[in-house]
Amino acid sequence: MKHKQNQPKSQSTHTQTAIKTIVSAAALLAVAGPALAQGDASGYPNRPVTVVTAFAVGSGPDAVLRIVGEKLAQRWKQGVTVDNRPGGGGFVAIEYARRAKPDGYTLLQLDSEHISALPYLYKNKNFNTLSHFDPVAPLFLTPFFVAVPTNSQWKNMGDLIKSAKAEPGKISYGSWGVGSPGHLGGEWLDYLTGSKMTHVPYREVSQLFTSVANGDPTWSFASLPSSQGIYKSGKIRYLAVAAPKRIAQMPDVPTVAEAGGPAELDVNSFVSLLSPKGVDAALRDKIRTDVVAVLQDPQVREKFSTFAFQPMSFTVPEMQQFAKKKSEQYKLLIEKAQISLD
Repeated sequence: MKHKQNQPKSQSTHTQTAIKTIVSAAALLAVAGPALAQGDASGYPNRPVTVVTAFAVGSGPDAVLRIVGEKLAQRWKQGVTVDNRPGGGGFVAIEYARRAKPDGYTLLQLDSEHISALPYLYKNKNFNTLSHFDPVAPLFLTPFFVAVPTNSQWKNMGDLIKSAKAEPGKISYGSWGVGSPGHLGGEWLDYLTGSKMTHVPYREVSQLFTSVANGDPTWSFASLPSSQGIYKSGKIRYLAVAAPKRIAQMPDVPTVAEAGGPAELDVNSFVSLLSPKGVDAALRDKIRTDVVAVLQDPQVREKFSTFAFQPMSFTVPEMQQFAKKKSEQYKLLIEKAQISLD
C-alpha cells in the first residue's frame, strides 16, 4: 500500500504564497507589458524625443516643426530634437523612422503626399505608408495658389481653362516634381474641366517660379512662402487660391470658384506627425493633445501665419479619413495619367 507523503505545513504555505506571487506578477506584466514596451502615457516622456522629418533644413515645414518642438520641450520638460532626412521622395526619412520602436520617442513628420500618393507612384516598392505608421497628431494644412506671369493674358481661372480646352497639350504648367501637389493639382484641374495640359517638372522651386515669371511654363500652383519673393518683386500674380475660402494673408485673391473655375479644385497638402506602427492608444492621444495645445500658442500661430500654414486640430479618425480621401483622389489621377516614379 502506497502512502501519500505530505509536505510540512510551513513549507506548503510558503510554496502557495510563492505561486500566488508569481501569478500576480505575471498578471501585472500582462497588463503593463504593452505600456512598458510601447511607452507609458502617464510618465511620457521621461527622456528626449526625436522627430524625424522628410523636409530639408530651412524649409517651411522644418521651420514650423522647430518652434513646435521648442514648445513641446517646454511642456514636456524633455528635449525635442528635429532630425532632417530629406531625399528619396520621402523614403530616406520613412525607412529610418520605420526601424524605431512605437514608444513615442521617435516620431515622423510627413505630408499627405508621402502618405497617400507614394503607394501609387512607387508601385514596384509595394509600400503603403499607413501599413507601417500610425497617425498621431495634426500640424497644418498648406493651401496653393494659381500663379501666372504678371503680363499673362489670363485675368481669371475661366480664361486659363478656356485656353487649355481650345489648345489641348499646348498649355504648360510647372511643378516642383513629379507626384507633387503642384503636379497632381494640375492633373485634377484637367480631370475636372476636360482639358489636357502639359506638365513640366522642376528640381528647384526658385527655378520654377523664375520660369513662370518668364511665361514658360505658362502657370503653376504655388505655396505662399515659396512664391512670395518673386510675387513681391511684381513678376508673378495669383489668379486664385485653390481652396474653399479666401486666405487671410491674401484676402484680395479669389477662390477658384469665384474666379470662374471648378469649386471642387481644392489643392492642398496636410502635414502631420506619425509613429511607427503599434503605438499605444493612450500614448498617442497624449501626444496629440499636447501637440494641439501647442498649436494654440500665440508664437506658434504667428510663425504658421508667416507661411500661410493653417494649424489643424484633426482627431486621429479625421486624419485617417483625410488620408483615405486623398488616397482615392491620387489613385484616380496617377493611374489615369500613368504617372510612375519606379
